[in-house]
Amino acid sequence: MARCTPEANARVCERSTPSLAISRLHRTVYLRKGLGEAGHLVDTVHNGVDGLHMALEGNYDLLILDAMLPGIDGFSLLTAFRKSRQTSVLMLTARVSVEDRVLGLQTGADDYLVKPFAFSELTARIDAIARRARSNGETLEPTQLRLADLEVDLIKRKATRAGQRIDLTAKEFQLLTLFMRRQGGVLSRTQLAELVWDMNFDSETNVVEVAIRRLRSKMDVPFGVPLLHTVRGMGYVMEERLP
Repeated sequence: MARCTPEANARVCERSTPSLAISRLHRTVYLRKGLGEAGHLVDTVHNGVDGLHMALEGNYDLLILDAMLPGIDGFSLLTAFRKSRQTSVLMLTARVSVEDRVLGLQTGADDYLVKPFAFSELTARIDAIARRARSNGETLEPTQLRLADLEVDLIKRKATRAGQRIDLTAKEFQLLTLFMRRQGGVLSRTQLAELVWDMNFDSETNVVEVAIRRLRSKMDVPFGVPLLHTVRGMGYVMEERLP
C-alpha cells in the first residue's frame, strides 16, 4: 500500500495534487518513483495489517489499495477503514471480473483500475479524484506552494523566484517540492535519500550534497537571499530568515 500526502511526509498519499498511499503493488518501486517525479510524496507498505494502521493513523489525501494483500485483503481493509475515515481510495488490482469491480466500489472505493495499466491513466485517475474532492469542498493540498518570493506550481511543474523561471531537473523539482512542503522543518540526509531517491542512506555517497548544491545554485545564489539553509549535524531546512 502506498500513500501520498500534501506535506512531504510521504504517507498514504502525498502529492502536488493529493497525497497517496499504495498497498503491496507488484511495481511498488516503479510507482513510487513515477508518482514522486509527478510531485507526490508516497509511503508504501506490503501487507494489509500495516496498511490499515498507516491509513488510520496518517493524514493522506488518497489511498492506492491493492485487493490482494497478505494479512488483511484489500476489500476487508477498505471495509474497516470506511468505518471511521472518508479519505479517497483508488483500488489498483489484477482482479478483472465485473463482480470484483462492483465489490470494490460498493465497499467504498472511489475508483477502480485494473492491471496492467498505463501510468498516464493512473495519474489521470488520481487527478480526477482530486477534482471531485475539491468540488465537494474537501480540503486538499494546495497546487501552489510559496515562500517569500519563491513559488512552486505543482500542476505545471514550474518553479519561479522573483518572477523568474528556475530551470530544474525532475529530481531537483522533487527535492524542492519536498522542502517547500516541509517549510521550517529540518530534513536529514537520510530522509532526503529515502524520500527523493528511494534509497537507504549510504555515508559513502554524496548524492544528497551534490543535489543540494545544484539546487542552491539555481534557486538561491542568483537571488542573493538564501532560503535553503544547512543545520549543522542535523540536515537542511527551507525557511525565510530575517537579516
